[in-house]
Amino acid sequence: MTRLDRYVFRQLAVALLAVSVGLAALVWLTQSLRFIELVLDRGLSFLVFLELTGLLLPSFFAVILPITTFVVTLFTYVRLATDRELVVMRTAGLSNWQLARPALGLGLIVVGLCYWLNLALVPASQAAFRAWQFEIRNQLAAILLQEGVFSSVGDDLTVYARYRDRDGTLRGILVHDARERGAPVTILAEAGRITPTPTGPRVTLENGVRQQVERVPPPAGAPPGTPPTTRLSVLSFSENSVELARTGRGGSGDENRYRNAQERTLDELLNPDPADRIPDRDLRRFRAEAHQRLAGPLNALGFGIIALATALTGEFRRHGGGLRLFIGIAVVVGLLAVGLMTNNLAARQNAMIPLIWLNALAPLVVGAWALSGMVGVPRRRPVMPAGSRA
Repeated sequence: MTRLDRYVFRQLAVALLAVSVGLAALVWLTQSLRFIELVLDRGLSFLVFLELTGLLLPSFFAVILPITTFVVTLFTYVRLATDRELVVMRTAGLSNWQLARPALGLGLIVVGLCYWLNLALVPASQAAFRAWQFEIRNQLAAILLQEGVFSSVGDDLTVYARYRDRDGTLRGILVHDARERGAPVTILAEAGRITPTPTGPRVTLENGVRQQVERVPPPAGAPPGTPPTTRLSVLSFSENSVELARTGRGGSGDENRYRNAQERTLDELLNPDPADRIPDRDLRRFRAEAHQRLAGPLNALGFGIIALATALTGEFRRHGGGLRLFIGIAVVVGLLAVGLMTNNLAARQNAMIPLIWLNALAPLVVGAWALSGMVGVPRRRPVMPAGSRA
């Protein structure tokens, strides 16, 4: 690497680090607001909040690094052009590919970093994030119930306790459970205690009443169209238990046994364990996710080459070239939109998986062709003045 290459590479690397960290911090700030309720309403410490949301950073960097590579490469070379530094470099006899060497080297480094993120760090951080969520849910016994407050566990379970004894016994308990559609249950109990279990917290109730609204089908021989009726079922008990972690969406027990595509390694995505009994829909999603992880990092180099083709081809004037900048940015935005569309299509129908690779490789080929002078495209010759000789 020449001194000139090191000069340009240093500008690119510093700018990429600053822009990537700044953008990741901004995305982290906006996304972490979803979890601020855990600190304000659930009593979790701020340190736990930082650890939980910090696990999302690898996935943020995996997404934004190709974008920031394009932005930094484009505007660094545009600045070199407007400052006439590119003119001096071209005067020294440097070709487009020689001028592009620092950016291409940085792009290859980013590609390697993205592969490390996609294949190792992101699955591990997502698995740890889900484990944190499960652990927090299992620790609801300590942070969920507040005296004299109706506490919601999900969208369909509400728990109330009038007060709590020093030994942790709850007094004056009300539980409203609407997880079974069409048959809500309301439980009143004198006392109870919450205990953690492998599937989540469980509240054991003593000396209470269980009330459930049940649908009763119309009797035999009723006229067609007769709607079902409802009745209130009342049951007194000396002891009863309610699983707080079992929500209407499958419950934490299912989450403990089943991992989504983001948590799985590449080998687990391509060769899932048959014992998991994964639905066909998820198998298609797993295969698409695997190919996206393998093809996605190439966007860092592809977007960088598009930036180089935008900045180095044609004549740049100090107060011109805005159209080419617009076209380059529009191309990358279009590729990002097409990438989202192809990922969704491939997740539904694996026959579309080649489109993921086409979307990743096309910028490399087209950008390299543009940097090489658009070989094969006839150039417009200047018009000779009348009366002049060749």
